[in-house]
Amino acid sequence: MIETVVNNHPVWIPWLRVESRISPHLQFGKIENLTIDGEMYHSSIFTLMPYQKIIRRHKVTFSHRGIYNVGTAAMTVGDITGWHQFTREQQLNMQIIVFPRLLDAQEMPIALQNLSGEIVRQWQLLNDPFLIRGIRDYQIGDSIRDIHWPATARSQKLQVKEYDAVAYHRLLIVINGQVREDQWDAETPNEQEIIETLISEAATLCVHSIRTGMIAGFTANMPLRGADSRESAYCMPEGEADPEETLLTCFAKIIIQRTLSFITFIQQIQFQKDTHVIVFSAYNSKVLEETIESIAHKGISISSYTLESEGI
Repeated sequence: MIETVVNNHPVWIPWLRVESRISPHLQFGKIENLTIDGEMYHSSIFTLMPYQKIIRRHKVTFSHRGIYNVGTAAMTVGDITGWHQFTREQQLNMQIIVFPRLLDAQEMPIALQNLSGEIVRQWQLLNDPFLIRGIRDYQIGDSIRDIHWPATARSQKLQVKEYDAVAYHRLLIVINGQVREDQWDAETPNEQEIIETLISEAATLCVHSIRTGMIAGFTANMPLRGADSRESAYCMPEGEADPEETLLTCFAKIIIQRTLSFITFIQQIQFQKDTHVIVFSAYNSKVLEETIESIAHKGISISSYTLESEGI
């Protein structure tokens, strides 16, 4: 961030102080004459000679996803005795959008790597759960959900179903804004970091999907900054000139605050048949599994990802 202060008059200014409210999530490097105090940063007193210009460059680290406004800077000058002071406020009207951190390939959990490898590619072919082509022996990596239990009992060997493939080119990630099923109170800072991890992982998968030619988006039982706090987030940038930037901006606007319980929320979504749905959740439960299965029985291609799980 470049800060420029100019004295355009033939007058010596004994001291000048500049103050502005800055979020603590925008971290400034160590700079002489710069003091950080909560959300207020200010330059200490320094002198301006006649017609002098001072340019200061601050190195800023964006440590947290979000939308930050740098609205007002207050400049205070005074005489050498300190008895007389004059303050002027300058409207800056600057907005900083910090996208969620995208994960490198080596940082991605195994389950997320599987999603990237098996689901995310252009015109991805996915199995249709209603078009069973046959039965075969179980192989390492097959989902337990695909096991055909009657055939397994007859043959005394694990048997899995084989499906016909159907093409999907849309991906919708449904993010659970709760860290436990019975949660009604506000999230603690630690719980918010858990949701932030989910948001970061969801953003990574969406961006990777877009870069391979798919249409990708998300919805969540959390609102977006600037919208009605009771309205759940939905972002599917279709036909946008820059869908990746549009999507990441939506991710940046998520407020970690529930609009509905997750089960109620996901039951109300009208899923499209040409879209593969992935539920991102910090926990798993019997009710959640049953809800996902009931959606699958309606002909929707849906799977789930649980934070730190080793499978899908």
